[in-house]
Amino acid sequence: MTNKKIVVIGGSAAGAKAAAKARRLDEFADITIVQKAPDLSMASCGYPYYVGGVFNDRNALLCTPAGVVRDPVFFQKAKKITALVETEVTAINRANKQVTCRHCKSGEHTTLAYDKLVIATGARANMPPIPGIDLPGVTTLLSMADTDYLRAIRDAGEVKRAVVIGGGLIGVEACEALQQSGIQVTVVEAVDQVLTFLDWDLAKLVENHMQAKGVRVLTGIGVKEFVGENGKLIGVKLADGTVLECGLAVMAIGVRPNSELAREARLAVGTFGGITVNQYMQTSDPDIYAGGDCVEIPSRITGSPAFAPMGDLANLEGRVIGENIICGNTATFPGTVHTGICKVFDFSAGSTGLSEKAAQRIGMDGYTTVVNASPDKPGFMGAKILVSKLLVDKEQRILGYQCVGLGDVSRQIATAAMAIQGKLKLADVINADLPYAPPFSPAIDHFITAAHIMENKLKGRMTGIGVREVWHKLQAGEKPFLLDGRNPNEYEEMHLGIGETLIPLGALRARLNELPADKDAEIICFCKISLRGYEAECILRAHGYTNVKVMEGGIMAWPYPREK
Repeated sequence: MTNKKIVVIGGSAAGAKAAAKARRLDEFADITIVQKAPDLSMASCGYPYYVGGVFNDRNALLCTPAGVVRDPVFFQKAKKITALVETEVTAINRANKQVTCRHCKSGEHTTLAYDKLVIATGARANMPPIPGIDLPGVTTLLSMADTDYLRAIRDAGEVKRAVVIGGGLIGVEACEALQQSGIQVTVVEAVDQVLTFLDWDLAKLVENHMQAKGVRVLTGIGVKEFVGENGKLIGVKLADGTVLECGLAVMAIGVRPNSELAREARLAVGTFGGITVNQYMQTSDPDIYAGGDCVEIPSRITGSPAFAPMGDLANLEGRVIGENIICGNTATFPGTVHTGICKVFDFSAGSTGLSEKAAQRIGMDGYTTVVNASPDKPGFMGAKILVSKLLVDKEQRILGYQCVGLGDVSRQIATAAMAIQGKLKLADVINADLPYAPPFSPAIDHFITAAHIMENKLKGRMTGIGVREVWHKLQAGEKPFLLDGRNPNEYEEMHLGIGETLIPLGALRARLNELPADKDAEIICFCKISLRGYEAECILRAHGYTNVKVMEGGIMAWPYPREK
């Protein structure tokens, strides 16, 4: 019996993982990785942190946990895998089960036969035909070459201003890296918010934090032109004619699947242009598998195709592929719930499942959301406030969760992601047994607190109102009675200045005469995090007030200007 021939196109996350898994399951398979770039198995999510100087050893992006660089020699000696770098697959001959390769430097062509083929060609940066986009100084942050270029700019210290086009994950991470390198950064985003996986109210808190760190953020405007002088970038012209002076521009407006090779081989592609795969990561050709940023996978919530170019998913998909090309289709990949997180200076921002705007986009009805502002641990352990948003459907199934703030966002998102993947309902999480000790968590975890607020809302014990709705009421000239339930010292330190009346919660029962005489008048209660706002609502309801609401998240969730 001849050894199985496996060819893997692409040597980053999914491809390298598929090859390594296949080797562990079959010592004698003939495995070859073909990689267009000179590097292999790159930790691409670490690129911004190398650019920003969080670490200075370039090889750290290419190393095993033991510190060994994953180069062709490593793959040959440690894995018995042939890795052909700086080599591009130019064609797939499905009939003859061969791929044609071209060495990028010599131009030499060769062919490789396969029994099983893996396509892991990744994604390409979106680069629309904006005038001047080819100028030196305009780059992306998608490859090691981009990373080396940006790191060289950082180390040279000659560029003083940069513009990042796009406020998504890559754009925000690039912004932080450049800003912390001493470069003044402006972020330009065509839509009305950064980090579009968040709803606007939480995204605005992130934007405010970026501004506080010295970043200029311009939303709701696009780029018209890259301005050059003597063949060199000197500025970015916006759609309104404004020119932002800069010596560097980073394009970060998303990526698209690099599926051209698969298209040319007449493999099926999907809605987003990604290669279509089944639960085994198998393409429309049973002998060809695909994974990583070049494929489409199902949403585990809606069942619809999704494009989810995330490094963790690529590795998981590669592992499934590696097992299936050796053992037959014994492993499955169920899809994505769109879990993600990023660091934004001192903030973290993450989400999993559906945002409210995503629920609206797919026409979901009967869902409910709540915003929770509360600490990530007890005050005596250095608590930091988190602001989160929970979404449940009409059957009270957990479908979405977002969290931002200075505290431990990652734990909250991970807990929610498992709740969503486990199809848990609100009743399953309101008494969830999570790890507790003061260094790590309050006695009632932040995520469980969000579930408790949701329970109160669904049982009619609390009527919530979002900060954006309150703002719109005020802008429209409405005059609800705004009740701040904190104490005077807290008020002096920080208050909104939107016409609120300060009545400390402990004095509220004795000062009901200061409230509107009409007990049907709209009263909106809040405090720093609106826990006392909720307690104020309970008191007022008991005294016959019928139109009382709690501003969800309180002052900590307020993204608009305030007096202090």
